[in-house]
Amino acid sequence: MNKITEMLLKILTGFKEEFVGAYNIRENGRCAARQSSPNIRIAVKTDEPGLDIHIDSRACGETVYIPACVTQGGVDDLVYNDFYVDAGADVTIVAGCGVHTDGAEDAAHNGIHRFFLENGSRVIYREKHVGTGNGSGLKRIDPVTFAVLGPGSALEMDTVQLGGVDRTVRTTSARLAAAARLTIRERIQTDGRDTARTDFTVSMDGDGSAVNLISRSVARGSSRQTYRSKLIGNCRCSGHSECDAILMDRGRVDAFPELIAGCRDASLIHEAAIGRIAGEQIVKLRTLGLSEGEAERRIIEGFLNG
Repeated sequence: MNKITEMLLKILTGFKEEFVGAYNIRENGRCAARQSSPNIRIAVKTDEPGLDIHIDSRACGETVYIPACVTQGGVDDLVYNDFYVDAGADVTIVAGCGVHTDGAEDAAHNGIHRFFLENGSRVIYREKHVGTGNGSGLKRIDPVTFAVLGPGSALEMDTVQLGGVDRTVRTTSARLAAAARLTIRERIQTDGRDTARTDFTVSMDGDGSAVNLISRSVARGSSRQTYRSKLIGNCRCSGHSECDAILMDRGRVDAFPELIAGCRDASLIHEAAIGRIAGEQIVKLRTLGLSEGEAERRIIEGFLNG
């Protein structure tokens, strides 16, 4: 691994010299390091770039790392990673992507992740995105996530875009069987002339299924964000979608929630709030000795992590 990869891995995963357990490190479209574990098998696909990750039912409290790094301009990386989670398994997946360029060429990564959870399995999925480097080339990350949740399974997704990504389109779709649970927490910051688009589509197809979707974002500079969510209730189910955004400078956020109830026992709710930081919040923190910039940072940190 090169030094930029090591730097990005620390940001994305907290990397400290080595990973423990199962992992695959992708660097500029190629494998930099890979290791399976007794309960988590990582296999290379034969028909397209990417991996098949098989998680055995005996996996309990284990973690698999699958970060991807693009460390130079002129790289447009595409990868397909499929996760097959056996019944009863309990695992944490740490993903994420970092793109870096110091030149005029774009650096891009498009990770397509597909999850197939069997009965009663539980997955925590943590994904961070970041762009670094001083080049004029665009830093682009376009993640696609598709999940099929079997009866009684649970998927918890925590996705963060830390900053520095010029262009991103984030697409997530899922289908839920009976008593399945999906929780998604998204946090995004944009600045300058960044653009970010988020599209969520979740179909609840089994009685007792539920989804809780929370998106929090901050738009600075002249950046623009677009948020779309569609919750489809085809049975006795519950769905909640929440979009909260803070506008700063000349930032813009467009929100388009959609609820579709195909059953009279479907309970679907959407909440949205877009606005600027309240002046009294700044004043209160400044009376405690903080500068205006420090006060803004504290408020934003609390908002995104709340």
